[in-house]
Amino acid sequence: MSGGRGPAVRRHRRPRPPATALVAFGTAICLVAGSGVGLATTARPPVDPPAATASAPSPLAAGRPPGCAGECPPAARSAPRGQPTRVRVPRIGLDAPLAVLGLDRSGALVPPADFDVAGWYGGGPAPGDPGPAVLAGHLDSRQGPAVFARLGELRAGDTVEVRRGGRWLAFRVTGALRTPKDRFPTAAVYGPTPGPELRLVTCGGDFDRRRGHYRDNVVVFAVAEPAA
Repeated sequence: MSGGRGPAVRRHRRPRPPATALVAFGTAICLVAGSGVGLATTARPPVDPPAATASAPSPLAAGRPPGCAGECPPAARSAPRGQPTRVRVPRIGLDAPLAVLGLDRSGALVPPADFDVAGWYGGGPAPGDPGPAVLAGHLDSRQGPAVFARLGELRAGDTVEVRRGGRWLAFRVTGALRTPKDRFPTAAVYGPTPGPELRLVTCGGDFDRRRGHYRDNVVVFAVAEPAA
């Protein structure tokens, strides 16, 4: 698996994940080191999902968020900048670097080359921007547990933090699911949201030794906590 350079950061835009990227997404992230296999699923994402808000130029770029007349509270004016660089989840002892994930020539998501590094899909929102930022990581490797080995232990109310722009952005877990890969919930994972959210994705379920990958995906959903 190649850890090639990911796409440029795109913020405040509707996520448009290529169909082939989502079809191959679950398998690419969950391969055991040294194996290779295609994902057996017919799932297809919406090419251009409906916007959650009007598609006007972002008011954050002008320093004035929606609904602010005159002076706005400092928290409302403060938008994260730069790329996310780290993710941590206190409940499961996770503290790992974040890489930008891009696509290969076939349109499949390229997972992190390092099993101890998580990644975020650079073709969608960055963590802290409006919309669902997708973070993905391996469950394990031939050497043992990988970065998202304990992701399935998270419960509603747990905290996920992402380092971006010199500060930590806090998110609260609202729920999780385990789903067969041929029924991956594309709309729920990549569909537009009114505010910043996270989707953390890895593998789960039984390991199919014949095909070389896990049968299921685990998806954790989280929403941004209000700025202090």
